[in-house]
Amino acid sequence: MREGLHRIVVVGGGAGGLELVTRLGNKLGRRQKAHITLIDRRRTHLWKPLLHEIAAGSMDLGVHQIDYLAQAYWHGFTFRLGALIGIDRGRRLVRVASFIDDEGRQVTPPQEFGYDTLVIAVGSLTNDFSTRGVKSNAIALETAEDAERFHARLVNACMRAHAQTEPLRPEQLQVAIIGAGATGTELAAELHKTTRQLVAYGLDRIDPDKDIHLIVIEAADRVLPALPKRLSDAALKLLEGMRVSVRTSARVAEVVPEGVRLASGELVPAELVVWAAGVKAPDFLRDLDGLETNRINQLVVQATLQTTRDDDVFAIGDCAACPWLGKEGAVVPPRAQAAHQQASHMVRQMRRRLAGKPLVTSGSRACSRA
Repeated sequence: MREGLHRIVVVGGGAGGLELVTRLGNKLGRRQKAHITLIDRRRTHLWKPLLHEIAAGSMDLGVHQIDYLAQAYWHGFTFRLGALIGIDRGRRLVRVASFIDDEGRQVTPPQEFGYDTLVIAVGSLTNDFSTRGVKSNAIALETAEDAERFHARLVNACMRAHAQTEPLRPEQLQVAIIGAGATGTELAAELHKTTRQLVAYGLDRIDPDKDIHLIVIEAADRVLPALPKRLSDAALKLLEGMRVSVRTSARVAEVVPEGVRLASGELVPAELVVWAAGVKAPDFLRDLDGLETNRINQLVVQATLQTTRDDDVFAIGDCAACPWLGKEGAVVPPRAQAAHQQASHMVRQMRRRLAGKPLVTSGSRACSRA
């Protein structure tokens, strides 16, 4: 790294973070105007909205993964492997944990990286709202490994049912999807298609219309509750056309080995349960050297995307509580479109910052719409 270059460190290579470092690398890194570093706890990127396709078995993971090292080489930034464990705002340092491989061997030691500008883009996690039994009896599609594990369990469930001679138990081949947002509804549609393909491969003792049941459970009064009602109605019609059972205004009290227990006391039998209800930012953000966070751990940022307590630290994407300009008291919803807009805005902000110009605060597209 050339001495004197402005050091921009981006933590998190999700949709927003990867787009940001790629564009900054192309515009600034290659031209030796700044040094750009991406830090992530994984070696590869997969666009999170595709996880439902891996879970259903309708997508080849290897085709869609992006290798961070290769991306860095081709786009003028540096990649470093490891999970964020803390920052020192006084010394402007990022602390990263050692990376341990699947065999328990250390790949990289604990490290510290200096920054002049820090951008936190660590995304979000599924919020189980402390519901009993979720961690032990349900799968949340957080990673490609989660999605592959669910798909393996689905295939095993079908093969187990095909091989047995006794009648199916009430929960067998029942899949409950908790949460009817984009992930839940898209997963139900994909599973409808792929379970029929799976049965067609030779599991002819299973009747997909009679034996396999998909149940979507939503606490709100309609599917896709964050979207306009006309879209919810259209999605519901499509799901019902695929014989997916949709339960709205149904709050989950507990996930048990035999299925899902609703607040009403009713047990919905299910052999496989996917939790796709709500998101929150990672817990470690609550104690990140005094930065302000909200009730779901998001870093509170200004319309400039700067955190409220440190102008050198920015946050974008699902982990940022960005004010939704024009909607008093509201924040931009955690969606891929918002992460893209914020990454684009950050590129402009960095160019202004390096030029010594004031950052854009009002009318920012990144904080004015989802």
